[in-house]
Amino acid sequence: MGKIESLLSKFHSTDIAVLLLRLAVGCLMLFHGFYKLQQGIGGIERLVSNAHLPQFLAYGVFIGELIIPVFLILGLWTRASALVLALTMMSAIYLAFGSKLLALNTQGGLAIELPLLFLVGSLVLIFTGGGKWSVIR
Repeated sequence: MGKIESLLSKFHSTDIAVLLLRLAVGCLMLFHGFYKLQQGIGGIERLVSNAHLPQFLAYGVFIGELIIPVFLILGLWTRASALVLALTMMSAIYLAFGSKLLALNTQGGLAIELPLLFLVGSLVLIFTGGGKWSVIR
């Protein structure tokens, strides 16, 4: 184990880790945004309506799932962008899962695990910032 740790320690870089996290969260979230752009946001509108919120709030999904991911990928205002994504994920968890926060999916994991991973990833980026390889920190 000592040799492996020694070898891997030569590649230690928080900036690389932050870059990988920004790219992973941003790129993966873009797929969700593109899907909603192609298929529409009828499902989101229903969730917002069922929560007795103004229906125009559903259009915020385009900011949270299209614009913000691009900002994260580029490293534009990473902390603020990650905060918007965290709020988007908290809203998604609340609207889509509500009282089923601890429900399990068919594979035995939490039903909210995907939005929860996006939420935690964005929280980490709030605390770390964009790192060395970002356009505007």
